[in-house]
Amino acid sequence: MDGLLLTDELVLLAYDDDGANRLGSPHLGYGLAGAVLLELALAGRVEVADKRLVVTDPTPTGVPLLDEALATVGSGRPRKPKDWIGKLAKGLPDRVLGGLVDAGVLRRESDRVLLVFPRTRYPSPTGAEPAVETAARQRMTTALTTDGPVDARTAALLTLTRAVGLDRKIFRELPKERVKARIDEIAAGDWASAATKKAIEEMQAALMVAMTAGTSAAIMTHDQLNATAAAPLGCRRRRGPAPAGVRLSSRPARPPAHRPGPPA
Repeated sequence: MDGLLLTDELVLLAYDDDGANRLGSPHLGYGLAGAVLLELALAGRVEVADKRLVVTDPTPTGVPLLDEALATVGSGRPRKPKDWIGKLAKGLPDRVLGGLVDAGVLRRESDRVLLVFPRTRYPSPTGAEPAVETAARQRMTTALTTDGPVDARTAALLTLTRAVGLDRKIFRELPKERVKARIDEIAAGDWASAATKKAIEEMQAALMVAMTAGTSAAIMTHDQLNATAAAPLGCRRRRGPAPAGVRLSSRPARPPAHRPGPPA
């Protein structure tokens, strides 16, 4: 498969050898939306002006996924990059994965966990790492372990993997300090025009905000579910007002106090 987009490479890097998503949802969707915006910035179609994403060239790129996003951004009012990330993320994982399945890079496997919970995985048809994923990994590893200039797409992919937190998983065998310092150096390099780099930096910052918000929401939901499950039945809060005459307290009601009657 030739001409991989950043979205394709990000999906391949995000899924492990068993076909499971290591980023989780909604993080993968946010990452893919960020990859789409990075592609449009690299193609010179969008820039950031006054902290808003604007279309500078509406000419189609010839790639349906990118052109649809370009039309969406161009038809709406100017928004901050983080707003577009949330809007464009919907349905992106299924679409990108479907394209890789159609191209024969991945295969779709559906089953049920414990015969109850549906699960869909996307392993390689051969069981080995896809060649295009291996090429992307080698390209990034070479950029990190050597000095000198890096091409724009490799630089964008490296900064994208850091924005979504994949760098810690992909480059586990490399010294952490070296990876961080080298990505910083690459991000500051002259691999794109000043306007394009500014747009990419803004999008990456917005992506990090979206990823952090998604993680916080997931943690809060998990904690709330655990708290609800652990709470005694009588102490769990009910939704809506209590029916007339029904007490919500878990403690037994006190009997009414006895008041002596008037003296005879």
